Amino acid sequence: MKTTLRPLAQALAALIGLVAVLGLVQPPVLAATARTTAAGTFNVKDYGAKGDGDANDTSAINKAITAANDAGGGTVRFPSGTYKSSNTIHMKSNVTLQLDSGSTIKGASGSGYDKAESNSNDKYQDYGHSHFHDAMIYGDKLTNIGFTGSGTIDGGGHLITGNPDSGQADKIISLTRCTNLTLSGITLRRGGHFAALVNGCDHVTSDHLTIDTASDRDGWNIISTTNVAISNANIAANDDALPFKSDYALGTKLPNGHVTVTDSKLSAKCCNALMFGSETCGDFTDYRFSHITITGAEKSGLGMVSMDGANISDVHYSDITMSGVHSPIMLKVGTRKRCGNSPGVGHISAITFDNVAGTGVSPSFSPTIWGQSGGNQISNVTFTNVNLTVPGGNGTMGTGVPSDSGDYNPKSIGTRPAYGWYIHNANNIKFVNSSVRFSKDDGRPAVIANTGSAISFDRFTAQRGGDSPSDMLFQSIDGYCATNSANTSGESLRVATSGGSTRSCGS
Repeated sequence: MKTTLRPLAQALAALIGLVAVLGLVQPPVLAATARTTAAGTFNVKDYGAKGDGDANDTSAINKAITAANDAGGGTVRFPSGTYKSSNTIHMKSNVTLQLDSGSTIKGASGSGYDKAESNSNDKYQDYGHSHFHDAMIYGDKLTNIGFTGSGTIDGGGHLITGNPDSGQADKIISLTRCTNLTLSGITLRRGGHFAALVNGCDHVTSDHLTIDTASDRDGWNIISTTNVAISNANIAANDDALPFKSDYALGTKLPNGHVTVTDSKLSAKCCNALMFGSETCGDFTDYRFSHITITGAEKSGLGMVSMDGANISDVHYSDITMSGVHSPIMLKVGTRKRCGNSPGVGHISAITFDNVAGTGVSPSFSPTIWGQSGGNQISNVTFTNVNLTVPGGNGTMGTGVPSDSGDYNPKSIGTRPAYGWYIHNANNIKFVNSSVRFSKDDGRPAVIANTGSAISFDRFTAQRGGDSPSDMLFQSIDGYCATNSANTSGESLRVATSGGSTRSCGS
């Protein structure tokens, strides 16, 4: 029997192969199987996507994502074309969206996107941070997902920059509690409130990501996320470009850290370029920022605030160039305490700045270190080869401590009584081989340090204002030091003291 059946089976197999080669018949089920198993690639057009910019391709995209996930993982490919998405795309684990050159996933007007979910913790952060479903692309508790290629995901001007109504989206990519995320090569454009929002994620990799949200709001908000490596990013935002935050949207205080950002370009029309906060519930540690160019920020170029009880430490900036920033550098501990875990007041410590150059523009907010009293002073911050040029142009003014409105915005403290560095409630702050200059003559001191200890300047250069009463003023500082320092003409800096300040330059 076996001998009789084997030739028949072989002949039948040969006949099926011949028919397939001739293209006479290709059963749909067999064809689909062949497509989905070939190199783990799932072409959205094989699942009904038109890519003509007119038809709604969301259903086809979601079918391709489901097929890839069902197969144990794969790449969902978008060939050149415009794929209109009028509804929310639902990401699944082990799936990468690959956008080929010339391909665009484009948002649509109308009310077809997922409704924002309810959140009992929404009082602790802004609406956009509290809701995640109302997005072009959404996923939760996923592993091994990616967005790669060289194509574009474009909100099309249809995403909402404020609070969306039911069925409207306010972000392109919204991901929560994900592990192993890759976001590389593609362009995100016109993202509404956020081009990308990730919260509670771990192991995020990004290379050559471009974000253009200069006409709407934020670039990429990275919230309560650990183990992040970003390189060659180009982010032009209207609101914050690349902020690191930690909120209470997921109902708990989460850690942040082990982050590197290198070889990137950032700009923020109205707000902050590279920022910690303002949402700062969980602690932040181990951040490395290097070889970054910032070309505009109406608030801070390099901003760091602890407003909600976070401890921020072990953060290092190197080889940073800034231009067009209203506040070049700002470190602030605030007392907002907007977090669900009944936080106290936070801390900022162990921060370094190396090889940083910045040019400010008006209206200008002097570079500032602003801590709170007692154990919440900002501590252990070192500036090495940090050279800033501010607009200047102010006359002389009183040297009392300016009032603080309690906000995180640099303007919350108002005009500082120093045109350069204003330091308040801080200890162990060091400046080495650094300088501050103005573009227009200014009547304020270059530096004022008020309330603190161990404030030192070594090889510091400060431009002297024509009417300034002193170059450096130390108010209630226990242990100040200015050595090997001079103005731009080579003359010794004029140092004034008050409030029982004591000089201590060590051995």
